[in-house]
Amino acid sequence: MSPTISGIHHITAITADAQKNIDFYCGVLGLRLVKLTVNFDDPESYHLYYGDRLGRPGSIMTFFAWPGATRGRIGPPQVTTVAFAVSAQALEFWAARLKESGFAFWPGETRFGEGVLGFEDPDGIRLELIATAGLNGESPDGPIPPESAIQRFHGVTISEEGHENTAKLLTEIMGFKDEGREGHRYRYRSANGESVVDLLCIPAARRGGMGAGVVHHIAYRTLDDAQQLEWRDELVGLGYNVSSVMDRVYFHSIYYRDPGGVLFEIATDPPGFTIDEPAEKLGSILKLPPWFERRRAELEQILPPVRLPEWRLAA
Repeated sequence: MSPTISGIHHITAITADAQKNIDFYCGVLGLRLVKLTVNFDDPESYHLYYGDRLGRPGSIMTFFAWPGATRGRIGPPQVTTVAFAVSAQALEFWAARLKESGFAFWPGETRFGEGVLGFEDPDGIRLELIATAGLNGESPDGPIPPESAIQRFHGVTISEEGHENTAKLLTEIMGFKDEGREGHRYRYRSANGESVVDLLCIPAARRGGMGAGVVHHIAYRTLDDAQQLEWRDELVGLGYNVSSVMDRVYFHSIYYRDPGGVLFEIATDPPGFTIDEPAEKLGSILKLPPWFERRRAELEQILPPVRLPEWRLAA
């Protein structure tokens, strides 16, 4: 059986303030903090994971928390917008909630026949809520009414100087389907139908720069370790520079760059976030990978204290 990419696994961005990040993604957006851990490549900083009730692949937004990080510049080649799926009736609720919470938004756009509500997080990351038909996922057990809650990703916008070569990677290799274009925006849908990748062709735009308020990489889903190894062999055979398999405890990862320069990852669905704490306790305490446990006391002194949402223990 050929290996498959079923959709988006997770999206990782950079924040300069872990507490503001938690307050926004849990307190305003109502996502569940499903894992409080450290950056495995920089263990003196947090890695925060948000998602649905269990942090299922396709719902996971993560952040490298680097205190005081310089603000990045949004532009190609980057993931420049992250879109979440909500019910078609929920946009009015979210407009009111964002206004009440003090966040500006820009409503009224329709894209590929779907309503769009745009806004920014405290670091300046561009976010969207998309009115999505046929949602049947499981929303977080948080402060948002279930009928209005974010359930999963709708997709991303990747800004590129040119779209053709990345489009070939998505369609001819990774199994995405071409769904047409609107202006300079080209849409591709994942094999499971849930995730879209929009390539926005903006060759005259100023190039982006990494920093706070910028998406670091996008990860795509594959079924298991065996399929991941098949993907690695295929990509290497096609001339891509692909990392070795990296153990991220909650999934395994390989990394490579698309033809435009955006960092892509292929992550396994298993083992998931309940591998080291039960579902009802997800995100309630600092979890470290086994190889950093010997440094726990040191790291707990270095990491800034954070206040977790009161409803974090919801089962």
